[in-house]
Amino acid sequence: MSAREQILSATLRLIGEQGIGAVTNRAVAKAAGVSLGSLTYHFPSQDALLREALQNFVDLEIARITARLAELADAGVAPGQAPEQVEKAVIDFAQGPEQLANLELHLHAARDPGIRETSTRSVAAYDRLAAAVLTALGIPDAERHAPTVVALLYGLAIRRLATGDPTAGGTADAFRLLLFGALPRESGTGPDGPRAG
Repeated sequence: MSAREQILSATLRLIGEQGIGAVTNRAVAKAAGVSLGSLTYHFPSQDALLREALQNFVDLEIARITARLAELADAGVAPGQAPEQVEKAVIDFAQGPEQLANLELHLHAARDPGIRETSTRSVAAYDRLAAAVLTALGIPDAERHAPTVVALLYGLAIRRLATGDPTAGGTADAFRLLLFGALPRESGTGPDGPRAG
């Protein structure tokens, strides 16, 4: 792992374990096992460090999720199985202090214009990924619905972290609700009443 990668990883761990206030040059350099000079060479400002840490986390997470989706597509997962697969993926990807740091950095972006653009780009990347998944599942208007899926998953992540629940329980049900609706489906009827025959 390069010094730059060590610094970004240490920054995320510090944020996840102690909050953004713990991110000082000295603390990050110590946690990363690099000199202060190396830290300031790679990241001349705290804004630059926070931006890169957030972007790096999102890039790595999207790469992992995309690889997992490719495996599922190759295995021929049907739309009805998708909610359970999403729940399994959440369990695999949403653990550890880095996930907490990711969410904290997005919240911090609301107060810090220096990282807001990175946060916006990151959310847009998740939206594109969600749209691709919805399109693959045959969901109409995938791009319009993708932000709702992303918001749902962010909200569930906050719930898991706040309650200490490592199981991602309820994710499949929530995703199923978005995909297929809350109303019971009877033969020959849709959510607005009987279908014309």
